Amino acid sequence: MTVAAEYGGSSRPPAGGETSPEKLLVPVLSAFWDQPEAWTLETYRRHEGYEGLRKALAMSPDDVIAYVKDSGLRGRGGAGFPTGMKWQFIPQGDGKPHYLVVNADESEPGTCKDIPLLFANPHALIEGIVIACHAIRAHHAFIYLRGEVVPVLRRLHEAVREAYAAGFLGKNILGSGLDLDVIVHAGAGAYICGEETALLDSLEGRRGQPRLRPPFPAVAGLYACPTVVNNVESIASVPAILHKGKDWFRSMGSEKSPGFTLYSLSGHVANPGQYEAPLGITLRQLLDMSGGMRRGHRLKFWTPGGSSTPMFTDEHLDVPLDYEGVGAAGSMLGTKALQCFDETTCVVRAVTRWTEFYAHESCGKCTPCREGTYWLVQLLRDIEAGRARMTDLDKIADIADNINGKSFCALGDGAASPIFSSLTYFREEYEQHITGKGCPFDPAKSTLWADNDAHLGVNA
Repeated sequence: MTVAAEYGGSSRPPAGGETSPEKLLVPVLSAFWDQPEAWTLETYRRHEGYEGLRKALAMSPDDVIAYVKDSGLRGRGGAGFPTGMKWQFIPQGDGKPHYLVVNADESEPGTCKDIPLLFANPHALIEGIVIACHAIRAHHAFIYLRGEVVPVLRRLHEAVREAYAAGFLGKNILGSGLDLDVIVHAGAGAYICGEETALLDSLEGRRGQPRLRPPFPAVAGLYACPTVVNNVESIASVPAILHKGKDWFRSMGSEKSPGFTLYSLSGHVANPGQYEAPLGITLRQLLDMSGGMRRGHRLKFWTPGGSSTPMFTDEHLDVPLDYEGVGAAGSMLGTKALQCFDETTCVVRAVTRWTEFYAHESCGKCTPCREGTYWLVQLLRDIEAGRARMTDLDKIADIADNINGKSFCALGDGAASPIFSSLTYFREEYEQHITGKGCPFDPAKSTLWADNDAHLGVNA
């Protein structure tokens, strides 16, 4: 489900919180997702599609980079690095080909924003790709898509075909002299390929494993040439900035985290879905719009940016969901995957399932992650089953500490995050599993499936 509503002239909420919750939403990327054949070029052009490209092509590449930098757009893939600054790192006059790679390998547990964006509005990405390639002086772009989503792959191929036929891709785009080819590449389903250098290795035909840095992709990326790797939402946001202006973009969000973004709300909520809102909105406001938690239940814990970010509790409902606000509260905004769990959910069980995922998806290149995630799974399974000892709680914290910041890439940090945060907020629950010789929760009541909600008298 996609939710979008108008927000007056400006999208920045007025002081005092008097605005009704639904007025805080700003439909930009999701403005016409619900229209018939939203994914077609005809529909996109009817909604001012490719107008931002025309403006960009009338500017010099350096001016486009400066414009995006001044807008304050930050990467929407997790780290929040300024997009214009990343483009600026590409060396000029080096005599090498430059590449743009779009990271569409969305695999973070709880994250589901890029896939619906590509399914409903692929031309926003293609227009952003052309603008970005003009800015960094690239003539080849690659879209690395999560291979399991075959319907999206077909949509992307058709959108690229439409763009070529209309003159938005190919030779001499709109008479500007820019030549650009776009290649859609389907990955084989590896979470590690969401890490930018592992993605580049996979794109080159090798096993997807993180590279040692430096050199960074901006200097030696794809085929050892200067490369920009951006997330889908980051690139898809660029056309609106060029068309409507950087001041319009900065009128939303917060000073250091301006603009709009997609929040993926899932879990034990009445109406899960994509909520496009200015950065800095709170989970309390998003829950007000979505009908709150499922009837008769309360929020217990939630993730602000997917399972790889430290979890929050109901004490953090009013934390501003921007990079600074979430960081100050002890977590990361990440991919803005807001997974909400109610009081029927066993924290130990949830953390165990997440850790099993990270152990399975570890590429095995570095010892801390390869060995550490394996042993975390063994210990967490023992705790969940009531076979552990109290000393095992310190042991999992110690193992997580030996992974965090010491692995080759951020997968190890992501695996350690739920361990640290769950022990901080729910250590007593871990201890109950040990002293009670098993899990005190009924698994049937914590499931998200509708058939189990029925016997609880709950609206799924």
